[in-house]
Amino acid sequence: MYSMNYEDLTILGIALGLGMLVGLQREHSQQRIAGVRTFTLIAILGTVAGFLTRDMGNQFILPALGLSLAVLIYAGGKSGKSEADPGKTTEVAILLMFAIGAYLVLGDRVIGVVAGGLLTMLLYAKARLHSFIDKLKDSDISAIMTLAGISLIILPILPDQTYGPYDVLNPHNIWLMVVFIVGLSVVGYFIYKFVGKDSGVISNGILGGLISSTATTVSFARKQKQAPNIAKVAVFVITTASAIALARVLIEIFVVAPGEFAALAMPIAFNFVIMGIICAWLFYTIKSDDESEELPEPENPAQLKAALIFGFLYGLILLLVAFTKEQFGSGGLYIVAIISGLTDVDAITLSLAQMIKGDELETNLGWKLILLASLSNLLFKGVMAAIIGTGKIVKWLAIAFGLSIAVGLLTIFLWPQAWHF
Repeated sequence: MYSMNYEDLTILGIALGLGMLVGLQREHSQQRIAGVRTFTLIAILGTVAGFLTRDMGNQFILPALGLSLAVLIYAGGKSGKSEADPGKTTEVAILLMFAIGAYLVLGDRVIGVVAGGLLTMLLYAKARLHSFIDKLKDSDISAIMTLAGISLIILPILPDQTYGPYDVLNPHNIWLMVVFIVGLSVVGYFIYKFVGKDSGVISNGILGGLISSTATTVSFARKQKQAPNIAKVAVFVITTASAIALARVLIEIFVVAPGEFAALAMPIAFNFVIMGIICAWLFYTIKSDDESEELPEPENPAQLKAALIFGFLYGLILLLVAFTKEQFGSGGLYIVAIISGLTDVDAITLSLAQMIKGDELETNLGWKLILLASLSNLLFKGVMAAIIGTGKIVKWLAIAFGLSIAVGLLTIFLWPQAWHF
């Protein structure tokens, strides 16, 4: 008695849906080579080719049908090139649709569906992708290529084992942290490039924190010196960027030590909320000021020199923390956190998070050191802004940063150990 194969019917239905979806997009974009019917037939052809290959055990059926399809595409292109599609996008989409149909049968069904969905999205986003690429400058391409180089070329070849004193220097892990920080900054950089120029002071502060809160502090302090009337706006943007830097610390902890995040996050998140309240208060005091100030053009955050410096600093902090803990005990780590946090809070955060993850540092001490490093960095930025800017910015920064640092220190000394997520 014949039994219906519902699984094969499901695969055929998926192929039919994917073919119609891609074909709908192509026909909507007025492609003459293939529309909704043609792409649906091609998806079904690929699926049937997969069925025949599987059931008949003949591995030549699939490539033979695929080659025949390629010949048909070539012949169609020679007979009359589509004016609406001067490239080879539709032809490649046809071959990929055939391969997806076959892969639904012979490979992983989920991957086949995802591939079909990605194909549709790429075809639909063609105009937007071209517009995005047209806006890129040489510095933007350099940022993309540098990030690709440090993540896809340098990272895979580095040895994944520890070296040096205290057995804490792992080249692969160190460079992985470099890739993470550079990638995070590049994301903020490109958000600014295509959104920030048209955004208000709130977005300026957020984007400044994503790219570099220190660079934002210096830039707006200089800008305020040139235009003294924007003192409150400058302080708001600087404080917001610093608050986002604290949120960035939370992201780094979650990525590096997700298992310990619940025990580390609450006191740091509490200080982030306090800084958010201070930012909200500052925002309501700047209504009479010019709120149209743009975030100064950020520098390319993906530079090999900067990546090497960060990697060196990160490794150095790992050694300092291990050395200080062995020679002076946990108390000496507070000095390391203060000094390290002055110039770069990312490196000390990632270093401590790695040690907490490896059970080399207690979580209760770890979050205190991370928060102390953040407060040290906040103080450093405040001093820089006071030196670069005018007296007006000093007054408002003293209030905003003074409150933030005071709450942070009270948190370190008074936070109950049992309070965590």
